[in-house]
This record gives sequence, C-alpha cells and structure tokens, in this order.
Amino acid sequence: EISPLLSMEAMAFVTEERKLTQETTYPNTYIFDLFGGVDLLVEILMRPTISIRGQKLKISDEMSKDCLSILYNTCVCTEGVTKRLAEKNDFVIFLFTLMTSKKTFLQTATLIEDILGVKKEMIRLDEVPNLSSLVSNFDQQQLANFCRILAVTISEMDTGNDDKHTLLAKNAQQKKSLSLGPSAAEINQAALLSIPGFVERLCKLATRKVSESTGTASFLQELEEWYTWLDNALVLDALMRVANEESEHNQASIVFPPPGASEENGLPHTSARTQLPQSMKIMHEIMYKLEVLYVLCVLLMGRQRNQVHRMIAEFKLIPGLNNLFDKLIWRKHSASALVLHGHNQNCDCSPDITLKIQFLRLLQSFSDHHENKYLLLNNQELNELSAISLKANIPEVEAVLNTDRSLVCDGKRGLLTRLLQVMKKEPAESSFRFWQARAVESFLRGTTSYADQMFLLKRGLLEHILYCIVDSECKSRDVLQSYFDLLGELMKFNVDAFKRFNKYINTDAKFQVFLKQINSSLVDSNMLVRCVTLSLDRFENQVDMKVAEVLSECRLLAYISQVPTQMSFLFRLINIIHVQTLTQENVSCLNTSLVILMLARRKERLPLYLRLLQRMEHSKKYPGFLLNNFHNLLRFWQQHYLHKDKDSTCLENSSCISFSYWKETVSILLNPDRQSPSALVSYIEEPYMDIDRDFTEE
Repeated sequence: EISPLLSMEAMAFVTEERKLTQETTYPNTYIFDLFGGVDLLVEILMRPTISIRGQKLKISDEMSKDCLSILYNTCVCTEGVTKRLAEKNDFVIFLFTLMTSKKTFLQTATLIEDILGVKKEMIRLDEVPNLSSLVSNFDQQQLANFCRILAVTISEMDTGNDDKHTLLAKNAQQKKSLSLGPSAAEINQAALLSIPGFVERLCKLATRKVSESTGTASFLQELEEWYTWLDNALVLDALMRVANEESEHNQASIVFPPPGASEENGLPHTSARTQLPQSMKIMHEIMYKLEVLYVLCVLLMGRQRNQVHRMIAEFKLIPGLNNLFDKLIWRKHSASALVLHGHNQNCDCSPDITLKIQFLRLLQSFSDHHENKYLLLNNQELNELSAISLKANIPEVEAVLNTDRSLVCDGKRGLLTRLLQVMKKEPAESSFRFWQARAVESFLRGTTSYADQMFLLKRGLLEHILYCIVDSECKSRDVLQSYFDLLGELMKFNVDAFKRFNKYINTDAKFQVFLKQINSSLVDSNMLVRCVTLSLDRFENQVDMKVAEVLSECRLLAYISQVPTQMSFLFRLINIIHVQTLTQENVSCLNTSLVILMLARRKERLPLYLRLLQRMEHSKKYPGFLLNNFHNLLRFWQQHYLHKDKDSTCLENSSCISFSYWKETVSILLNPDRQSPSALVSYIEEPYMDIDRDFTEE
C-alpha cells in the first residue's frame, strides 16, 4: 500500500529535475522516514523470516522488491536517508546478497550504487559473502549492470581538493599508504581478479555485437524495470524518444506497459509491437559497454597491470573492439538519437560521446609503455613495420618480433589506423581531439622507435598536427598540449620528420604562428621543446649528409640551436613552477630545464648557462629569485625521483640519457661549495641566499 504512494512522489521529484524543494512537498516520504519507516525496512530485509500471527514466513522476493523500492524512493525524496544507510556497513554488505535473485537484482543494484556514491569509506568486496559465486552466477546483462557498482569500488577515492593533486601531497599520501598497506580500491581489484573467468566475461561483453545482445522480450522487461526505477529516467527518456521517432518512420509501434503491469496483461506479444528499433538496441549496448570499458581501464592501470594486460590480450579485446569500431564505437548517428533529456549533442554526458572517450582512454592505458601495443595493428601493418626497419638497415623492434600474430587485429585496418582516420576527419572544435592525440601518443611513448614513427608519418599524421596547430590556430589549451606532446614523440631523433616539418612550415609567416603557439604556454609545449633540443644534440654529433642537410635547412632546429633561445626557454621554465605548485602535469617543465642544462654540461658549458641565468635575474631586478627557486626544485627532484622506479625509467627512455647522468647533474648543481663553477650557490649572492626552505608536507 505504501509503495505506490512513495513511487508517485519520487517520480514527481525526478520529473521536476530535482529542483530545490521543501520537505513538505513530499509529505508521504517525509512522514514515513520521520516515524522510523526506513529503519524498520532495513530490519525486515535483513531478517531471513518474519512472524505474522504466530507463523514464521520467509520474506518473498516480491516483498523484498517492495521494500527496496520504498527505500530507494525515500532516498530520492528525503535528504540524509542515503547517508544514514551508507553508515550501516553490515546492511550495505547484506544488500549484495540480494543480488542473487533476478527479481530483486536491478532494485538492489541501483540502491547500492546510490549508497556507495555517498559512503565516506570505500566498501571492501572481500567482505561480501561468496563474492566469487555471486558474480559467477550473474548473466551477462547483470554483470554489465554490476559494473556500475564496481566503478565506485575499484577507483581510488578523490578528495576533490586541488592541493591533493600536487606532487608534494601525493608523495606524502604515498608514504602514508606504504605504512597502511594496500588501499581498499587495490584490495577490491585483487578480489575481482581472483574470480575465475571475470576478465574474460568483461572482454566478451565489451566486444559483443549488437545482434548478439539479449532478445527483445527480456529487454522490454528491463525497460519496464527502468520505467519504475527512477535512477534511469533520463536514459528511458532518450530511449522512448528514439523509439517514437523510429516508429513514425517504420509504422512499427512499441508499447511500454505501465508500472507494475504483469507480462500477461501488460506486455503484448504481437511481433509488430515487440519489434525493437535498431537504434534502441544500440543505445542499450552502448550503456553496457561504457561501464565495462571503464572497469577494464581501471584494472589496466592498477597494481596487477601485467596480469590484466596478459588476459586482455588472450581474450582478444583489441581485435573485438576493432570489429565494432565502425558500426558501434565511431558510427555515424542522427542528432536526435543520442542526446539525453536536458543535454546537447556535444555534451560529455551523452552516452555516445562518453563511450568514445572511454574507448580512447582504454587504448591509451593499453598502449602506454607496454609491448602489447602492437596488437593494435593487423598482420599486414606489422609486416610494414618490419619492412621499414629493413629498409633503414636497423634491427627490428624485439616487441614486434615477439607479438603473437593470432591475437592481433584482423580486417583491412588495425585499430591504430582506424583511429588515425577518424582523427583527421574530426572537426576543429571537437572535444575528442585531446583523447585521440593522447591515445596515439601513448603508442609512441617509451624507447623511441624509428619504425613506429615512420608508420605514422607515412599516414600523414605530422601534417595533420601542424595543420591543427598552425592553420586552424587551435585555441584549446588541452588539445594544444596533447598535440605538442604527440608532435614531440613523432619527431624525436627522426631526420625524416624534421624534413617533413620544414616542407610544411615553408614560410616565415607560418613559422611565426608556430612559435607563437609554442610560446603562448610553455607548460603545454615544453615536451616538444625538450624533444627538439635532444634531437638537435644528436644530429650535431652525427656525420651524415641527410642530417647535415636538415640541420642547414630546418627553421626549428636553427631557432633552438641559438643560445639566447635556449636561455629564454630555461628562464621561463624555471620561473613558472614552484615546489608547492608542482603537479604531474607541470613537473615536465622542471625535467625539460634539466635536459637543457645536461646537454650544456656535456659541452662543458654549464657555468656559462648559470652565469647567463644570473644576468637575466639581475636584468629583471630579481637577484636570487630564480636560482633560489631552482635550488628548491632540484632538492624536491631528488626526493621525488630517487624513490620512484617508474618515473626514473620513463626519464631515461624518453631522453636516451642515462638516469645516473640525470642524478650526477642534479648533485653538481646542488653542490654547497661556493667555489664550484657548476654549483647554483656560486651564482646567488649572499644577501639573496634562500636555499634551505623546508617544503615537506606533513
């Protein structure tokens, strides 16, 4: 009797799009909670039996369903109820056991998702009774929905405080974590990976074609659940509009039963009426794949990364996604079919857009510093890489030789080539450009591979990037940064790339636009500056006609080779960062400044560069300001990098300078002896000395 009363209030609440309202607007829900209804429902649900007139009766699925519905509707309408439920840890754990029943699965999953969204401490999946058998018994549809819950349980909790993103804060947090052991998210990831066949089933879900998804009748039943289950009101809104549009075109109607209607009297069985529009099937599949790809992406970035990589490769996730690329992931769609109520076509909340971004993030995680990245190619493209190496008379990349050809992409094009094709067609203002560039750049990251670079150069990638930076004069900082980073990786140590650059940037006017973009934000462009500086150093030490020609003709190399240019970059790179503001994004500025000084040290010009920095300080009327700041930054650098294996390996691989040389250079610069010509303190006058500042964070 109570359930429909509260359902009506909750439906009204959602359809009003959660406007600020008084509690009295929803009196039934408020009064039900005020007089202990919520606590009583929790008690009823957690009892295996209930006594009625002296008889012990088992709680039926129907009663559990009503209880869950009332609880959820109360959470929707009455502030604070969800938080109170979240504090009952035993109840939250108990809710997982209700997912064993198909009848109560969707209600339970939606309530758990809401509760976990406000819960302060992350729940531990290893405390859920019989987790392995629970998940193993889910059908594919349930598993996809369960991924919505998993998304909350395996991602590290973010405090939302910007300061926590600084490297100082991260380092302090890591020290704290080391003493506390693995985080709840890491424990939950391990618990899931221990479930037999879990990753394999996720890969099957992610690569399942629309035609293989569940039949019409079961999907209509789920839509009925969605209709009564308010969390998905926006999704249903979109689905119903699509259905109506398609039915007008096809004269095939689809009837949705009213809430609570039974299959006998509410779900018509005539084939014309249960014919499901194709776009609705696609939307359904997109909603599932979104959650599944997110979970796979998080697992790929976790502690068990290598284990997950091995399984994802074995279960052919990449070739499967390649086969879905045109028809589902990057399909053409009508403007009306994919926009949720209250959103627009370019809104990141659109399922179609979110799927694309999640797909690109997965590719980025998959390729980043891992030899499995070659699974993004097909057999013909792998042969092309080998031919490039053979023609250049250089050894083939070992990872290419070790790639299991039975696990690579099939068809005419691999996933990387398909991505390049859509990247070139992307509109100038598209938000996808950032993610596309990041995904392609991750393929190039690590030890520089000439064959990888040439593979992309032959497909016109360099010209496309330069068009976006120079001719379209891209304004988005995020897109510019991703394009500069990609350009740096594409050109590093590659004479052919510099020749192509010079051919495209063939006038002073174009070159000035390019420089303007670089100088507009060094935080965004410094990786390119670093790559060009490193390339110049290598080219200058090579005896080769082709290299000599490029050195004499290339505007960019000529520009970077000038000491005043290098000093200008060096001064600004040091000036825009401070220990307290260092983040994962801008720490690259510190490493780029170090690269410039390491190369100067190789040429025995380090004292000259330090002396010039001192002069620049004086000319700006800030004696000691820059060099004190640099001294503090280098002290932090020692703390940060000498305790982290991965970061130091990345520095070594990307620069082709041994990490020992990095460490030596920093030690020389931090030498306290004021008589040393290569020590920073020798260039800071006594009255302006401020090098012992404590920057540690408790």
